[in-house]
Formats: sequence, C-alpha cells, structure tokens
Amino acid sequence: MTRPSATAFAVRPVMTVALIVGAVLTALSGRYGYHRDELYFMVAGRHLSWGYVDQPPLTPFIARVSTAVFGDTVMGLRVLSTLSTVATIVVVALIAREFGSERRGQILAAICAAVSGFVLGVGHLVSTATYDLLAWMLIALFAVKLLRTGDGRWWLALGLTAGIAVENKYLVVLPIGALLISLLIVGPRGVLRSWWLVAGVAVTGLIALPNVLWQFQHDWPQLTVATGISEDDGAENRIMFVPLQLLQLSPFLVPIWVAGFLRIWRQLQWARSVALAYPVLCVVVLVTGGKSYYALPLLLVLVAAGCEPALRWVDRHRTQAVVGLVLTAATSAVFTLPVLPASAADFVIPVNKEQGEQIGWPAFTTSVASAWRQISSPERATLLTGNYGEAGALMRYGPAHGLPTPYSPHMSFWDWSRPPDTNTGPVLLVEIERNPGFESHFRDCNQVGTVDSTVSNDEDGTALVLCSAPAEPWSTLWPKVRQFY
Repeated sequence: MTRPSATAFAVRPVMTVALIVGAVLTALSGRYGYHRDELYFMVAGRHLSWGYVDQPPLTPFIARVSTAVFGDTVMGLRVLSTLSTVATIVVVALIAREFGSERRGQILAAICAAVSGFVLGVGHLVSTATYDLLAWMLIALFAVKLLRTGDGRWWLALGLTAGIAVENKYLVVLPIGALLISLLIVGPRGVLRSWWLVAGVAVTGLIALPNVLWQFQHDWPQLTVATGISEDDGAENRIMFVPLQLLQLSPFLVPIWVAGFLRIWRQLQWARSVALAYPVLCVVVLVTGGKSYYALPLLLVLVAAGCEPALRWVDRHRTQAVVGLVLTAATSAVFTLPVLPASAADFVIPVNKEQGEQIGWPAFTTSVASAWRQISSPERATLLTGNYGEAGALMRYGPAHGLPTPYSPHMSFWDWSRPPDTNTGPVLLVEIERNPGFESHFRDCNQVGTVDSTVSNDEDGTALVLCSAPAEPWSTLWPKVRQFY
C-alpha cells in the first residue's frame, strides 16, 4: 500500500492567509457586543472548577486568561479565539500536505478554511466549538500522519490532544470513535495492533480524569443536560442535518469536499478510514439527534484532501474560481461576522441566530433596571433571571444601573449562589416567556415591563414580572426551580 512522503510546507503563503483572517477577526471583534455564552463563560471563569453542569473547564479558563492578559473587554476576551482560528487554518493546510498536496494545494486549503462560514463564525466568538475545532483538526492531522507513516508513536500526540480536548468538550470522542470504527471496517488495522495506542488512551484518560471525577461526584449533570437538549431539539436537528451540512461550511465548498472524499477513496487507499469516518459520524449524530455542526470539522479534512484535484479545475476556469472565492468570502462574512450595522442584523438572524445573541444586552439591562426601580423597598428584594445569558449580562452591566447581583436557576448559576432566606421581599422575574408553573412559586405576580431588543433575538419581548414575595423560603424553593437546559 503506497504511503507517499509529505512535500515541503508552504509556510509563508499559508501563514499570510491565516494572519489576514486573524486581522479581520480582530478588526471586527469589538462590534455588536458579547454573546450570551461569552457572558456565561466570563462568570464561570470567576468560579474556576474542574467541571460545570453543562461543560468541562477549559473554555471558561481560557476566557479568564484572555481577559486578564488582553483586557476585560469584548476585544480582549476574543484574542485567544482569534489565535485559535489562525492555528486552525494552518493545520488544515498541513492536513492537505499530508494528503500529498504541494505548495498550491496547501495554499488553496488554507484559503478554503479561511473563507468557510463555520470557521469564521466560531472564530469570531469565544465558544467551546472554537477550541474544539482546532482540537479536531489536530487530531485529524495526527491521524493522517499515523496512517501515512505507519508510525504508532502518533497515537501519543493524538491521545494528548484528545485529553486536552475532553477538558473543553466531550464531542471529541465522536471523531475518534468514527475513525476507530472506520479502521475496523476498511483498515489499515495494523495501526490498532500497537502498544502506542494503549499509551495514547492512557494519556487521554489521565488528562481527562479530573473532569470525569467531578462529573461522577456531581451525579453526571452533563448527561442530564445533553439528554434534555436532544429531547427538545433532536427532531429539528435531524430534519436540518443534511441542508446544514451543505450550507454551514459553504455551498461553494461542496464540490471540493466531495472531490476530497472521492480522491481518498479511489487514490489514497491508506487513508480510506479518514474518508469513511465522515459518513460514520453523520450516522451517529443523526441517531443521537445531535447538532449538525458536530460533523462539520471532518468536512474540512475532506476539503483539504480535495484541493489537489480542485486545482486542475481552477487552472481551466480561473475566472469562475475567482468569482466563487469572492462569493464564498462575502456570503460567509455577511452571515457569520458583524459586518452589517446592528440595526440590519435581522437580515441574517434567520440563518445565523448567533448574530442576534450579541446585540442588545446593555439595552436589556436598562429595561430590567427600569422595572427594578418600581420596587419601593429593595432591601430584601431578589432579581431572578431565567437563563445564564440574562444573568451574565446583568452581572456585567447591572452595577452601573444600581442593580443587585442577579440569581439564576439555570445551568451552573444554580450552583454558584442562591438568594438568602432573609430575602422575603419582592422578586423581579426575567422571563423570555411567561410561565405560570414557574410563577406559581411566587405570590401576586404581575408584568411590569417588556424588553425591546431592537432585533429578533431570544431576548426580544422578554417579560419583566414583579411578584410580591417567594411562596416559601429560598432554601426549600431553590431545588424546585433548577433548570438543566
């Protein structure tokens, strides 16, 4: 079975492409504002732990480091995400190199990653997916090196990366599992008969152990969160899976990743398991009702493989290639980056709701403060939010309006603090939608305000409901109102 040597790496042009993307992300990082998840991560970073209800510890830790080093601002928060995206683009080009692409193919792979909507979207924000994407690309790189060289020592690099990735997001088990299944089906199975594989698994387990122990000690709350999300969104995720596989990376890149799959399957038999891993992963995601983006990183691997045959088409159709590249970059930027005025964001929110989640938090806080001022005696009053984004926003912007520290029964906010039993006075509820069952835990509830977010995001129309008091002491009420998802 032929395993060709890797060609020289096109360092300068690939780095140029990656740094241009880094410059664009930096220039746009301060527009709009914090995403709801970022507001949550910043609070989680102030409660460092080996685990949280809904995630491992790495992303909150990175958020804390980034703001400590680069400034407690939107731009400062996102610096490490930008650097992670720069690294991701370089790794995609390195994967193309492993598949035998020479200088031009590596550059095209970097460009394809750079204009991908998924790469730009997760690179603009601080999210678990941002660092997960880099981890997946590194795992793919080491896996391809393992298959190309037959050198089992790459299992150690793969295990080290997987262990760190597990401390960020458990999804990393999916591509590794898909690859192992594919190796059993199409081989080469020889790489599985190695003590280096055992060593790699041991390294992964050792690094992941602190978070696994935390989950065990807290009755595996992340399984509860994942089950709830799957039950709520599973049907929609399955319906939208195929369309989003075509759209989220970019529809203009579909011919390239199809060419990559065919090239591996027909010409690079030693790497067939890498190609097969993508459909295997798709089946797993569909069965479990996971989100479509769970499978997208492996499409970038196929894009890297498809760049060499794509060059032959580019050489014959230069004008069409340039137009396609420009359209890909333009559409990806418009739908994933804050290039439009905030007032025009409703144009892209139906396609990418994450744009809207970055708009309106200061105005949201102003609305809450207006409702809070209707409380005549706030000394024993409580500010209770319905989700972690609202709580994070009020912690960020509330002090300037004289608001107290908010509480929330959502995700890990429930663990961090609860209202004291001495808070027997009014309760201001912040509810995306009024919930009679939730409000039954409080007395004499009446809506006193509504949030106008100016764009169609989740917080638009949020009800501000003022209740006279909790129906029972907070110590007994708090377990009843917990929300895992």
